[in-house]
Parts: sequence; structure tokens; C-alpha cells
Amino acid sequence: MARSRRSDNWGFPRWGGYESSREAVNVRICDRHGCNEKGDCPAPKSPNSKERWYFCEKHAAEYNKGWDYFEGLDKEEAANRAKAERSENAGYAEAQHYGWGGGGDGSRSADEMRALEVLELEVDASFDDVKKAWRAKAKEVHPDVRPGDEEAAKAFQAYQLAYEVLRQAEERREWKG
Repeated sequence: MARSRRSDNWGFPRWGGYESSREAVNVRICDRHGCNEKGDCPAPKSPNSKERWYFCEKHAAEYNKGWDYFEGLDKEEAANRAKAERSENAGYAEAQHYGWGGGGDGSRSADEMRALEVLELEVDASFDDVKKAWRAKAKEVHPDVRPGDEEAAKAFQAYQLAYEVLRQAEERREWKG
């Protein structure tokens, strides 16, 4: 009489697999040469192509860094397209706190880009550069310096708003770590 072997698949912790199969899970590796990270961010190999590269998050950001979605459009067309995108993709804005809803390569949002444009700064300006530019421009058009000047008051408000947008973005970046 053959003796039955006792199963080690009882109690906690469960020693056996929870699923019926025990095969290894296939993980796609980043298509960037020399990178061994998980490649789960698809990017087109060429415009209007169904073929895709699959990059890790870091290399996908690098690949998309120079991409200009509004290239070839005038300001009005670009504003209309941006408005349509915001209305259609409101879920992404709601999910920004998850870290994947940000714009572009994650360095600057459209609001930040407009704020940098108001302060006449480059895209890669540091927050110290923002402070210097804001102080210099605000001193020129401050209501105490130019009392009664409507244009100066509007310019001062624009500089204040641009600074606030960039300050809050900087605080968010510091908070994220």
C-alpha cells in the first residue's frame, strides 16, 4: 500500500502558487541600448506609424522632450486645440497626483511655460532666475513707482501671477522629492 504524501499547500503562508501556472512573467525591457529597466511606455518609431518603441519612463521623457504638439499652428489654433484637449482629457488633470498625469517630459506644464514667457525667461531657467526676473520686472511697474498707470498695474498683476504659478510648481517639485 502506497503512502500518500502530505501536501505543503496548506495554512499560511501558502507555499504553492496562487495561480494555476508557474511560468515566468514576460517583462519587456526598454528599447534604449544598454537600459535594463521595464519598457512600458510606447512611443511611435515615426509619425503616423503603428510600430512602437517601448521605453522606460526616463527614456520616454528623453524621447518626447523635443516634441511640440502645437508646431505649425498660430496662437489662436493652438489655444483652441489646448482647450479641446483639456475638455476631452480632464481625467489626466485629476490624476496628476499619481505622478503620470503631468505634461510632456514632466519638467514644465503649459501654465509654467506661459509664466516663463511673461517673465521673458528660457525653459530651463532655475527658480533663482525666476525670482531675479520677477523682482526686476515688478520694480519697474510697481504701483508705488508708477501710480495711476493702468498699463503698469496690469503688467504688475501679470508678473505677480506668473511668479505665483512658478513658485507653486517649484514647491510641488520639492515636495515630490
